Amino acid sequence: MVHKALGNAWEGGKKKVCDAKCCQILNMQSTPNYLWQLEDVLGQGATANVYKARNKKSGELVAVKVFNNVSYLRPYEVQMREFEMLRKLNHKNIVRLFAVEECGITKLKVLVMEYCSSGSLLTVLEEPENAFGLSESEFLVVLQGVVAGMNHLRENGVLHRDIKPGNIMRQIGESGQSIYKLTDFGAARELDDDEKFVSIYGTEEYLHPDMYERAVLKKPQQKAFGVTVDLWSIGVTFYHAATGSLPFVPFGGPRRNKEVMHKITTEKPHGAIAGVQRKENGAIEWMYDLPITCRLSVGLKGPLVAVLSSILEADQERCWGFDQFFAETSDILHRIVLHVFSLQQATMHKIYIHSYNTTAIFLDAVFKQTKIVPEQQLYFFDGHLCVLEQNLPAQQFCCTSENSPLILVSTEMEPAIGVLYRDPALDFPKFIPNIDIVADCNTAKNVLSAVYQILRISRSLLQGQELLLKGTYWQIEFLKAECERVLERSQEACLSLASVQTTTEKVFTLCRTICDGNIVIPELTDNSDLKKKLQAVSGMLSNCSQNAVEKQDELSSLRANWLQLWEQVHKDRSIQRIEYCLEKMHFVYKQFRKSRLQPRLPYNDEQIHKLDKVTLGTLAQKVMSIFQEEGVQRYQTALAAHGIKMRMILEISKHLKRMSSSISACQVDLEECRDSLENVLDQVPQRMQQIHLPRAPVSPPEGIGQTLDAVVGLQQLLGEIKTVAHDLQHNNSIIERLGGVTPAPGV
Repeated sequence: MVHKALGNAWEGGKKKVCDAKCCQILNMQSTPNYLWQLEDVLGQGATANVYKARNKKSGELVAVKVFNNVSYLRPYEVQMREFEMLRKLNHKNIVRLFAVEECGITKLKVLVMEYCSSGSLLTVLEEPENAFGLSESEFLVVLQGVVAGMNHLRENGVLHRDIKPGNIMRQIGESGQSIYKLTDFGAARELDDDEKFVSIYGTEEYLHPDMYERAVLKKPQQKAFGVTVDLWSIGVTFYHAATGSLPFVPFGGPRRNKEVMHKITTEKPHGAIAGVQRKENGAIEWMYDLPITCRLSVGLKGPLVAVLSSILEADQERCWGFDQFFAETSDILHRIVLHVFSLQQATMHKIYIHSYNTTAIFLDAVFKQTKIVPEQQLYFFDGHLCVLEQNLPAQQFCCTSENSPLILVSTEMEPAIGVLYRDPALDFPKFIPNIDIVADCNTAKNVLSAVYQILRISRSLLQGQELLLKGTYWQIEFLKAECERVLERSQEACLSLASVQTTTEKVFTLCRTICDGNIVIPELTDNSDLKKKLQAVSGMLSNCSQNAVEKQDELSSLRANWLQLWEQVHKDRSIQRIEYCLEKMHFVYKQFRKSRLQPRLPYNDEQIHKLDKVTLGTLAQKVMSIFQEEGVQRYQTALAAHGIKMRMILEISKHLKRMSSSISACQVDLEECRDSLENVLDQVPQRMQQIHLPRAPVSPPEGIGQTLDAVVGLQQLLGEIKTVAHDLQHNNSIIERLGGVTPAPGV
């Protein structure tokens, strides 16, 4: 009995293996050079399916598009159109055609094409991480790929007619960067810029309104369509890539409310790039800019919105042509990016500028984003003042990045703005109490998307704090050095003052010797103005030195506070804690996606599913708590404290500027005193020779001989004074050099 049971089991096992092999054989398809399994499907359409296949000899992965029987119901020229199109196209941003073969069993036509391992742009956009649109760097790659691919199509007179994220494939290049390629030319046809067509193709959310009216609403019309219909589809695709959402959304969705969908696209005001109906039968809310949740910078949003508003035009006569579209998008793609962090405003900016543009254009571009006029813009980079010469081309500017931007300091107080974002709590999804596998999976995806957005905002808040501290430190160190320069200038001016005072004493000692109360020489006796000026200079220099020392103490106090804040920021682990929660949430989401494939969950799996829902909700609450109680509160506290520090720093800067001006004024006063002394000494011999001495036969009165000897001695004193004047000029030149090393903020 035991042996019989074992034998039956063995026979049963052999039967199962054979059945599996038979199923595998039945699932296997091939052409003379390629083979694939039906389970390796990459995409499905009305007339064909796409599978992952391999070359029988080399094992190279390819994609095969297998046409079904429905495709052969089309006219023969339509059937052959895609083959002919792909044969004439050859570009890195268009999926390549390797061969056209026939399936060995069914004899159906098979296109053998380049395999893109990373799916389509739609696949990328459906990832929770990209629910609010692509990152700026990835969006620019999409923009470049689509523009280059479309340009190749137009050069060959090809109209695609079905541009959408699902028909833009993603490949990873050798450098690790994405490469996007246009595919699916089943609807394509040859059409010059001035030609029209009447047949309808495309996907309804991306269709031009005129085509939508006829293809979706089934309304009879006699309109012919031009090449600009592709531009509409490109505009919808770009908006979708930038925001994660479609631009035109009626209440209930585009496919449930088709009449309103058509109304939105046809009644769209000029310049609007999106329209949403929030309530049933409600008004349309028009948008003229990309939403705040979009991950693109203001610097890129501006030119992109200009493109979108000009190609999302229902009126084909008002819509741009391809020439202007290519010109404007190429202009965006050929710009370089300079990262600028406005210190007082606490805002990050990306300045898109051509490499040949000069400083003046850069400063104006910064003004457009920050409203800080060029005359008040002062830049620091890597801890040093960055002086941008007027005609310096942008390509010779510092090499910036998000973590190492140019720090912009305004010479006037600016209000703190900080990181702008939409509160994630407003859009945070909640699970329904009942078990609904499909709904739970969708909610889990939305929760995950919200957490990714929270993570991005949290990173921006933390990076903002780091840049605030970095910029503040540079300001403190710069002003400390400026204090040292003020003190050095003050000391050198004091040396000059001492020289002038010594010279003054010598001159007026001579005055007392010569005059001796008998002879009056105004140039030597009237010295009150000179003494007052020297006293004023002495007092001013003393005040400057004292104030500079006080400012040094204030800056030292700011630096001590800065060290404490720097340690706090670098001890912050909120980002790591959110990432930890996100990793666990991803695991739950993957389980939900697996469960979604089952028609019904077994009892035990259902209980686990319930626990996973609770876990996901708990993790989401924890993330929100970390974000609000740590990230947001710490950032707001840091921003408020930063505003106080900036006011202190600006006041110190203005004080130093006034001190520097005072020392320069003292320098001018000392120069005037020196010139006055020289003038006195030049005038004295002449005035003494004009004195008329009395004639008498007797000997000269007592004192006259002394006076005559003094006249001779004046020449020697004049030479001595001119030597002192030379020393004074030398001291003044030192002061000027000290004052001209680096202008203080605000100078």
